[in-house]
This record gives sequence, structure tokens and C-alpha cells, in this order.
Amino acid sequence: MNQESKSNLDFNSDELERYSRHILLPEIGENGQKKLKDSSVLCVGCGGLASPLLIYLAAAGIGKIGIVDSDFVEKSNLQRQIIHSTSSIGQAKTSSAKSRIREINPNCNVETFNTCLTSENALEIIKQFDLICDCTDNFEARYLINDAGSILNKPIIFGAISKFEGQVTVFNLNKNSPNFRDLIPEAPPESLLPSCSQIGVMGILPGLIGLIQATETIKIITSIGEPLDGRLLVIDSLGMKFKELRLARDKERKNPKKLINNIDFCEGIDSDENEIISISVEELMYLLEKNPTKILLIDVRTKEEYEMQSINGSTLIPLDQISNKEEINKLKQISLDKRLYIHCKSGKRSKKAILLLKKHGIDAINIIGGIDAWKTKNCESQ
Repeated sequence: MNQESKSNLDFNSDELERYSRHILLPEIGENGQKKLKDSSVLCVGCGGLASPLLIYLAAAGIGKIGIVDSDFVEKSNLQRQIIHSTSSIGQAKTSSAKSRIREINPNCNVETFNTCLTSENALEIIKQFDLICDCTDNFEARYLINDAGSILNKPIIFGAISKFEGQVTVFNLNKNSPNFRDLIPEAPPESLLPSCSQIGVMGILPGLIGLIQATETIKIITSIGEPLDGRLLVIDSLGMKFKELRLARDKERKNPKKLINNIDFCEGIDSDENEIISISVEELMYLLEKNPTKILLIDVRTKEEYEMQSINGSTLIPLDQISNKEEINKLKQISLDKRLYIHCKSGKRSKKAILLLKKHGIDAINIIGGIDAWKTKNCESQ
């Protein structure tokens, strides 16, 4: 069988034309392109990092792409999450991304998981894919992806951003490779880890980091070049400086045998969390409609977040001020004949606020999922 006949068996005419510039590269060629076509990549997160990553993996001809995310597209996302568009606002991010990928390359099989990755579903989802791209923005998810990847022996292409700085590396490529727990053995307190929605991020930065993640993914699948295994690439976009740090595996560290609950990964919510009473946004909506005068709804996000979007009638007291003596006295006064409910963006800061208030003798109820869940419910009802 000649080479041309073999190509026709491996690729259809559309693929041969579409991937011709890859096939021309001796380092990739037809065999490398076939590896891309036969591969499967899971992207956890569908925001700024995932946007360029998914676009270029689709264009490169990855055969199966999985996307995990439970969020919906917001206007504030569009400054950096370029896989989504203005017409996508209100849509599930997974659906929006899938539509865009299909426009770029209809040969890609896209599987979406419109859910959060949890200790209950992580192994089941991740085992279906060859590689995992960590495009998340929180420590719970990063440790969960890391541990699931270690259990299943899956390589992880890691990316992270903050303001003007980004990091990229490859974890778990082989048995001697470092992983996220070698980089950060334990998560710092959540109060020291503000999100992009709290401190902002330069829109170009996740594009740069996501592109490097895509590059590493293609290199690993096609077995070319030198992956960032044991090397942490740190990028300062303001100074346009690239720095490489060596990262070694801790020989004393043992791989986990099973996953633990997400919340147990991070500091800040202790065993008292079991004492917190929580209600859903549906229950809150019902209570606000039935008897709003008996409810005091406190928003513990930042002033900037509150000004961008808030729940009607809520009062802003940022988490870093919640233990302030003046605020405590204010809360005691205004909640005398009302039931106190606390919410934040997703439900983490509100739990911390409730535990802090409990120390001052103030009882409050947590809103599960925070304003994210509130927005989701409103989108569903429209």
C-alpha cells in the first residue's frame, strides 16, 4: 500500500487539507497527526485559560475534547474568555464552547459535562481521557484534579494566572514527575487567594498561558520537543520576562489511594462547618417573595463585585470587615427582628463569614452557591 492510499484511510479529504501544514512538519507528519486524531483531552474549566486552549486543540485536530464547567457566560467574561461571544451571554459555558469548537473543526467530537468536578465524579469523568488540562482558578479543584490524575496515571497540563503574572507546567507525565502537591503541598488560607473577579486580570494573559498549555498538550501527544516536566514557567507580562524554575518530585510523598471531599483540601473552613445551616437560592427566592421584611440578606463579596451585580435588597459587608467591631454592632442592631442570611459569589466566603459571626454570638444562614447559583436560577427561569 503506498503512502497516499494509507493517508486516505487515516484521514478524509477535509482533514488532509485542514491539517496539511502539520503534516508537512517532519516532527509531526502523518503519524503525529494520527496521534492527535486518536487522542482525547479533558479541559476542566471553560474560562480564560480554556478559551485559547480549546480553540487551538480543536484546530490541531484532537479527536475527542471534553469540557467540564457549571458556569454561565457573563458579559464580564468576554474581556478574556474569547471562545464565548456576546450572543453567548446567559448560555452554559460548555454549550457555548462546544458550538464554537464545532464551527472551527466539525471533525472534533466534543463531550460536555455541565457540572462542577467533585470527589464523587472526578475519577469517572477523568478516566475517559488521555490528558487533563487544568484551567481552573481555585485550589480545591486543582488538588482534586491533581489527585485524580495521580490515581489514574494521567498527565496534567497546569496553568494559573493572577493580575499580570502566569504559570505553566506539566504534572504527572511519568512516575518520576512532580505534581501540584510538590509545587504547593498545602493551600494557603483563602483570604490570601483573591480570585480574578476580586482583583482583576489582564485580558491577554490567560490567552498567553492557555496557548502554552495547548502547545504542551500537542507536544506530549505527538512525542516531540521537551515538555515542561519538572520545569515551572513563570511569565511576567508587564516586564515581558520569562523565568524557569526547577520543580522536583518529593520522594517521600505517596500518591493518594482515594479522593477526599473538595472542601477538605483548603484551609479556612474547619469542622464547625457541619454546624452551618444552609438553604438553596430557590428557598431564598421563596422567602423573599413571601415575607421580605423578616429577612436581612448580607453580601460578603468585595465592593467591586457588589457594584457589578447584586441581589435586590442585599446589604454589603465585605468578608474582611465582617469581624470589625462597628460592623458587628451594626449587624446586632439591624437583625434584632430579622433572620440573617449570608451569601457571596459561590458559597465559600459566606461560610467563613458565618463562622466568624458565630464567635460574636450572631447566627446566620448560608446561601448555597451564592450569587452564581442565583444567576443560574434566573437564567433558567427566563
